[in-house]
Amino acid sequence: MTDTPLISSPEHSVEGFVREFLRELNFTQGTVLERASTNDTYLALARTVRHYLMARWMETTTAHYRRQPKAVAYLSAEFLLGRQLDNALLAADLEEIAAEALASLGLDLDVLRQAEVEPGLGNGGLGRLAACFIDSLATMSVPAIGYGIRYEYGIFRQTFVDGRQFEEPDHWLDNGSPWEFAHPEHEVTVSFGGHTEKYTEGEGEDAVERSRWVPGWQVLGVPYNYMVPGYRNGRVNTLRLWSARATHAFDLKIFNYGDYAEAVRAQTFAENITKVLYPEDSTPQGKELRLQQQYFFVACSLRDFIDQLLPEGFDLHRLHERICFQLNDTHPVIAVPELMRILVDDHGFAWDEAWEVTRRCFAYTCHTLLPEALEVWPVELLGRLLPRHLEIIYRINDEFLDEVRETFGDDELLVRRMSIIAEHPFRAVRMAHLATVAATKVNGVAELHSQLLRDKVLADFANLWPDKFTNVTNGVTPRRFVRLANPGLSALVTEAIGDGWVTDLDRLRELEPFADDPEFRRRFREVKSANKQRLVELLERRDGITVPTDTMLDVMVKRLHEYKRQTLKILHVISLYDRIVSGELDVDQVVPRTIVFGAKAAPGYVMAKEIIALINHVGTVVNAHPVASRVLHVAFPANYDVTVAETLVPAADLSEQISLAGKEASGTGNMKFALNGALTIGTDDGANVEIRQLVGDDHFFLFGLTEPEAAAIAETGYRPSAYYEENPTLRRALDLVAKGEFSGGDRSVFEPVVSNLLGEDRFMVLADFQSYLDAQDRVEAYYRDPEAWSRSAVLNVARSGFFSSDRSMRDYLDRIWHAEPLGD
Repeated sequence: MTDTPLISSPEHSVEGFVREFLRELNFTQGTVLERASTNDTYLALARTVRHYLMARWMETTTAHYRRQPKAVAYLSAEFLLGRQLDNALLAADLEEIAAEALASLGLDLDVLRQAEVEPGLGNGGLGRLAACFIDSLATMSVPAIGYGIRYEYGIFRQTFVDGRQFEEPDHWLDNGSPWEFAHPEHEVTVSFGGHTEKYTEGEGEDAVERSRWVPGWQVLGVPYNYMVPGYRNGRVNTLRLWSARATHAFDLKIFNYGDYAEAVRAQTFAENITKVLYPEDSTPQGKELRLQQQYFFVACSLRDFIDQLLPEGFDLHRLHERICFQLNDTHPVIAVPELMRILVDDHGFAWDEAWEVTRRCFAYTCHTLLPEALEVWPVELLGRLLPRHLEIIYRINDEFLDEVRETFGDDELLVRRMSIIAEHPFRAVRMAHLATVAATKVNGVAELHSQLLRDKVLADFANLWPDKFTNVTNGVTPRRFVRLANPGLSALVTEAIGDGWVTDLDRLRELEPFADDPEFRRRFREVKSANKQRLVELLERRDGITVPTDTMLDVMVKRLHEYKRQTLKILHVISLYDRIVSGELDVDQVVPRTIVFGAKAAPGYVMAKEIIALINHVGTVVNAHPVASRVLHVAFPANYDVTVAETLVPAADLSEQISLAGKEASGTGNMKFALNGALTIGTDDGANVEIRQLVGDDHFFLFGLTEPEAAAIAETGYRPSAYYEENPTLRRALDLVAKGEFSGGDRSVFEPVVSNLLGEDRFMVLADFQSYLDAQDRVEAYYRDPEAWSRSAVLNVARSGFFSSDRSMRDYLDRIWHAEPLGD
């Protein structure tokens, strides 16, 4: 590679910015300022800002190639990036220059911000975590690349019809995507289907029997690069997302015969792979498409790293010295047999050589405690779609089970439990087992979660390889979720302790003395009030939702799943409503409260959709009631995303983290709320445990069963109806739902929700109901004292620096990756 000179960044001045902006507007958008649309000016602005980062990006990429340091490849099916403009302005230190330059042209930066459409590349915490991690790696100057999928329509755009969720395509690419760079010249061919055949390589004593994959069909993977800028450090890493297209997209001969649909069939079939995030997999076709999707992106990514990012002639026996592939949950685990296939089939490695390399190149993060969330793939499907990979998995499993028998003896029950291949209820590949066998390290994402992985979920593996298991508690980037999302708080903190906290969040500890300063607390409350006003304006503009500004803001935003227990929260709302309407509570003595929900349910998750409908119907009744609405308001904005979170999180007073203990892996929303001065009401679950330990019991509202208590109740036989029968408050709340109070008198509408709670209640909502109400009573009493509440809120901010994704990255680097920041 020659030392090609790089073009320097544009002039870092208002005048220089104006010149770059007008050049983009005129020569890329093809318009003049007087006739430009808002989208024209936004695209010109985005491309202008990226110019300031591109020289640094080229320099970083060139340095990585020339110096060949050990790097991290973060393999994730999701990267929930959020809007890019503000983050790029912040990283490049262009906020003031851009605002002044645009103002000189009669344009408003705030207006152009609203024109950006958030990339639909993730679902929830998993994707947002991945985005935080790659931000931190760039800020810490660690050589890293993110690999994922460029979903054309993302997950879906959520709308409500009569309170029920409906899914629409998320057309996030329709108006242009100025932050991505397509590189079709680096496309990768990915194979599927077909069969394998044996052949002999060499002759005589040197003869070796090998396998050859004869694919049935192929698609192309086209890379799209995104810049991942570090915070004002001159480093810009890369996120590479893959889009599928056909090898032969258009058949002119068939077209000319008039069969237009058949002429583009191959293109349509191939592009389906990257149409949507997590295709609905309740059908065989959906399952097959999801497996195609997972293999497609890891096959592209491994080939890309080996073929494009390693120098010519690199000895792949030393691959582990150059890279650690981090498996973000089970979605990318098919990369393990794919690397074995590349080494053995394409590069002629002996099996043992390839396995030695492979097991040193992967690390696995498990993000769940729910057995149903640990992916399994039917052997029939995997063998039909990826026949060579199934052969490789079988051999890995055979050799692994030999090791198990050698270590533990002929305990066939243990062997069956640990086998990568499950036999019942159908033969399937357990992807979490495959990842655990192959990975150099396996980590959970909070102390409690990691302990439960070792003790319960993967206990047999932990007994075999105790040193393989470790913990890395999740974190969030302070750049996006404090510095950008909460400018008022950021300014207040910087005034108090300086600006070093943006890259060293532990420095927030210096705020502790200010919690006892009445003037600081007053200004903190002013910031919170201003943030609530911003939220009110956003909900009115975006959703047509009107909410009061002078109430406690009680927030529960997360993916809709029964274990997260949105049902517990809505039962609390129903109970408050019932007690107010019945006169049990004097409305003038109730602390006014606005409850905001935000959640999407997976398209095929029927019960989750029923819960969404119940929340919306309860909100309709509560908000319209002449008495209850004076102190109680429910809002559920549709299509909750990162952009909404950046306004909602800084405004929140109370953070709802109420999953059944032992079910939430970590959470990251809980961290964002605490960092922005919300107090948490929560169970001892996931990272709540560490939040409570750090902020202190006096500044956290703990309730509910512990994990051992919940496990004991489940083991002895949980009878939810007993709690219903013994608790009149709970009984009245459930009866209101059952009698049709929130469904126009129709008792059948929410019967499935009621029956589920009274019959199974797998996540013990009814068992924790009274404890939760008692904790909410403590919340209400405490909120009446604004000085005490704001003192606790300041201490939550001051003591939450541990939850920086920068700290998470340091832990990964020290405990798992053993890579180093790249110096100048």
